[in-house]
Amino acid sequence: MNRKDIDAFLAEGEGARLEFKRKVSSPEKIARTLVAFANTKGGAILFGVDDDKSVVGVDSEKAEVEMIKTAGNLYCDPSIDPVVDIVAYNGRDVIVVTVPESGEKPHYLVRDEDGPDGEPRALIRINDKTVIASREMIQILEAGNPNAPPLRIAIGDWERRLFEYLLKHERVTVKEFSDLVEIPLRQASRILVRLVRAGLLRLHATEREEFYTRSFDG
Repeated sequence: MNRKDIDAFLAEGEGARLEFKRKVSSPEKIARTLVAFANTKGGAILFGVDDDKSVVGVDSEKAEVEMIKTAGNLYCDPSIDPVVDIVAYNGRDVIVVTVPESGEKPHYLVRDEDGPDGEPRALIRINDKTVIASREMIQILEAGNPNAPPLRIAIGDWERRLFEYLLKHERVTVKEFSDLVEIPLRQASRILVRLVRAGLLRLHATEREEFYTRSFDG
């Protein structure tokens, strides 16, 4: 990691796999981004860079790196061990924290200050935001774990009606599918998740909603 890498990050700007932070604030806040990146496609956090891309540097590298390590070890479950680099940039030091996509999904944020009763929460990355993962998203993350049980799926009347609906409307939510085939929301959710795991549907998440589309043509 060197100055050219920092220049490339600054040119790219914040997004689904990149976040700028002016300073290392607290382990809890750092862990939120670590968890979201690990649960999604991975990413990098640049400490010492403001939202407007100005490089302000960090104060005490040793103390701040220790806080980052603490965030990964104590505030993430399973723990996350990111790669930490210190890069000199125009006389200032920037801490670059690289988080690969995890093979142990889902990761949870421990001691979530915003959660009810401090309950652990799974987080994901959507565009440049860290958001709470839905129940369906958590199930899909769990299914991606190598230790997940094998998938069994059968295509019945509900599934056929769903695919007919998608031929006309292109997308569907859990509520729309539930209403379409007149089954409870939880049962509709389970069916949609199984179809995603089978590669027949895709789950799309935005900051406001989640919806499903076909993952094949025809």
